[in-house]
Amino acid sequence: MIKLHGKMPKRDDGEPFVVRVVRGTPGSPLAGDREAYILGPDEVAPPGYRAYLSAGGAHLQSPGQTRVIWPIPEELSYLSDGDIVRINPKTGELWVVYRRSSPFNAMLLTERCNSNCLMCSQPPKAGDDSHLVKAYLDAIPLMAPDSAELGITGGEPTLLGGSLLQVLRACKEHLPDTALHMLSNGRLFNYLSLCREFEAIDHPDFMIGIPLYSDIPHRHDFVVQAAGAFDQTVRGIMNLARCGQRIEIRMVLHRETVDRLPQFARFVARNLPFVEHIALMGLEMMGYVKMNLEALWIDPVDYRQQLRQAVDVLRQHDLNVSIYNHQLCVLDRVLWPVARKSISDWKNEYIDKCRECAIQDSCGGFFASSSLRRSAHIAAFQSHEVCSPIAGVKKQVSNV
Repeated sequence: MIKLHGKMPKRDDGEPFVVRVVRGTPGSPLAGDREAYILGPDEVAPPGYRAYLSAGGAHLQSPGQTRVIWPIPEELSYLSDGDIVRINPKTGELWVVYRRSSPFNAMLLTERCNSNCLMCSQPPKAGDDSHLVKAYLDAIPLMAPDSAELGITGGEPTLLGGSLLQVLRACKEHLPDTALHMLSNGRLFNYLSLCREFEAIDHPDFMIGIPLYSDIPHRHDFVVQAAGAFDQTVRGIMNLARCGQRIEIRMVLHRETVDRLPQFARFVARNLPFVEHIALMGLEMMGYVKMNLEALWIDPVDYRQQLRQAVDVLRQHDLNVSIYNHQLCVLDRVLWPVARKSISDWKNEYIDKCRECAIQDSCGGFFASSSLRRSAHIAAFQSHEVCSPIAGVKKQVSNV
């Protein structure tokens, strides 16, 4: 598991700032002094950079150099060329905003939300978190233009209003070839005017992933803990489709949602056949899941039949369906081609049993938080037990 935050010595002066990392042979600093140089052992700090990061060892400053050299913690020593960090001198926080080599970069723009889902892995927080948008607006021009995909998440991003639109415009301007995937509960798209604003931005590769947890309104509303949410969400999905927006439907699988999976699939197939993708997702044991674990947890083996029936329905209607956050050993083999390696690398792990498995490289593994509860049926496959290649199992980078 990769760490994205670390602590450094605090300083009393200076506001937080965002910089792109340079490591190795010094190059020309960006206009506006927007780069940080990572020093190797016993390396002299070259002049002209906004900040200097030390991965260990003593370092010397060039003559006349007065910039601070920040020692970074060992767990962040992986930082490399093109990564982007935010440094807060007053708190000593180093936050890795973007990793150049990772396909799992995402922008958490707010922790505020207008729903309160039973299994939310990022429970809502009230208060001013506008610094998040500012940090990403500073970071977007520094990101590599050839980045394949960038996620947008929260909280609920649409609560940001104009600030969210500003982020989307910045991505279109600076990262026109980078796909954007935004997670939203879809409720504010109930207002057609908001959908029109998204349509006007006209991003060339933008998809919105919206959760729907039942075909029955009151059951969806119970899961998200918001009366009327089902109607708002479905109207929002319809409005987005009306405006030509690409849409993904997401369903988190737990005790409150799995019993009607086949009926849910038929509802989507009949009423929302225009969606581009349906993701059926396993639980992440974070946030509210810890509080509601006994009420929500169900061994994936116990809903294998419903999951297979749901996938069959969606496939029969030529809908694109994937299974996220599941291990191959708990799935029917006929579902392996739609299983995805969906867990972001900074929170993905494999347990000891997996080391003996012949198909570990094709399996999505576990969330690091899965130690709270795992299937009783986790098992390693021997090579002779796997009769055919798992050609359909591939990496899916948009599960932020």
